[in-house]
Amino acid sequence: MPELPEVETVRRGLTQLVSGAKINSVDVLYPKMINLTPTHFEKNLAGKKIEKIDRRGKYLLIRLDHNLTLVSHLRMEGKYDVEPEGAPLGKHTHIVFHLADGRQLRYNDTRKFGRMNLVPTGTENTVAGLKTIGPEPTEADLKFDYMKNIFSKSKKAIKPFLLDQSKIAGLGNIYADEVLWMSKIHPEQPVNKVTDQEIAILRENIIKEIKMAIAGHGTTVHSYSNAYGEAGSFQNQLNVYGREGQPCPRCGTTIKKIKLAQRGTHFCSKCQVVHD
Repeated sequence: MPELPEVETVRRGLTQLVSGAKINSVDVLYPKMINLTPTHFEKNLAGKKIEKIDRRGKYLLIRLDHNLTLVSHLRMEGKYDVEPEGAPLGKHTHIVFHLADGRQLRYNDTRKFGRMNLVPTGTENTVAGLKTIGPEPTEADLKFDYMKNIFSKSKKAIKPFLLDQSKIAGLGNIYADEVLWMSKIHPEQPVNKVTDQEIAILRENIIKEIKMAIAGHGTTVHSYSNAYGEAGSFQNQLNVYGREGQPCPRCGTTIKKIKLAQRGTHFCSKCQVVHD
């Protein structure tokens, strides 16, 4: 699943490619992806201008004139690309935005899990997932006192806790593994037993890792690519995720992989130890 760095990379690419473009018409080839009937969706988007593209957590917020916002969640395999009008459609193209300049903005999704909600601008928080989303993993938004407070209220293992978007926005399986390794915290460590010092270190590493991953244009593990069809490069800087059986970059101990909350979880058993 694209996580925050990948979605931010897509946002930046789409901003360069289609910001300011006018939508002439829309073809909905897979109606289950949208929150309206295809007729209403296509009618409401026809003639609208893409003013800018924002992001909240893993959600793209495509801002249109006439006070409309298209909330797009890529889920597991969703991606956008831009093609000239008339180019053959791909097998997994499900929504086509015909632009006035002779191009098409296409939404492609191998597994068809992605969703789009067209809503009045300012009501994005009515969309499921955005209603309860936590703070962005930035210096300005993610405060130590907030983290200390939410950590004190849970006995949950920290890995699934970090994956909960209502706690901190944008962290997924890859970056949760990475920041826990960086912070020397075991993924099964009960959240309420994480010390203040560990919280401070974890906060710093979350902010740093997400910033670095954005700079690296995201991580390509399976099929992620940006709006230009290019793979990310941050997978070359991962320390534990996907490195089962390889030596820990810090101590040389073999990286282990377990299943935790239905997710593959990578860690170093020497660097990361559960404590009371």
